Amino acid sequence: MTDLVLLRHARTAWNAEKRLQGRTDIPALEESLASLRQQALPAPYAGWQWRSSPLLRTRQTAEALGLAAQPDPALIETSWGDYEGLTIAELQARYGAAFAENEARGLDLLPPNGESPRQVQARLLPWLAELAQSGVDTGAVTHKGVIRAILALAYDWPMLGKPPVKLDWQALHVFRLQADGLPRPLSMNVTLVPR
Repeated sequence: MTDLVLLRHARTAWNAEKRLQGRTDIPALEESLASLRQQALPAPYAGWQWRSSPLLRTRQTAEALGLAAQPDPALIETSWGDYEGLTIAELQARYGAAFAENEARGLDLLPPNGESPRQVQARLLPWLAELAQSGVDTGAVTHKGVIRAILALAYDWPMLGKPPVKLDWQALHVFRLQADGLPRPLSMNVTLVPR
């Protein structure tokens, strides 16, 4: 069995403004990074192999926690396409009923010129399978869209209605990978510890 632990990056200005961030390469807020520098991963996760999305905010998060994370393109955030940089209120005003209809598609929500959660899952599955076959427990600093896509796989959740578990976005989420890479929930909301 191979375990995978996921951590979302530190907050950014766009997170604070509730803007869809996607692949726009915005740095993490210094106050969020400073808070992380006072925390550490609980054992045994600190000793695991660590990877990160190639985007700056995830690399900064890994560095703040003292992790030598290898950037991995598979972990990049969902592409929000034409929705990127906008808030939900701005999307509702701009697209009206078409946005509500798109939201109601769950896993198949597809922003114009963007990527659906199901497409995110499809690009992650080979990565998860490779990881499972390696047998090396791995941690990843990544993004909300990636974590939600893996959560949906683990719980067979169609991304409609409430998620099967409420995630703390400042905590670790641990999954056990089956031989084919499919994740199963192991332990959600594992808190960081004081350094």
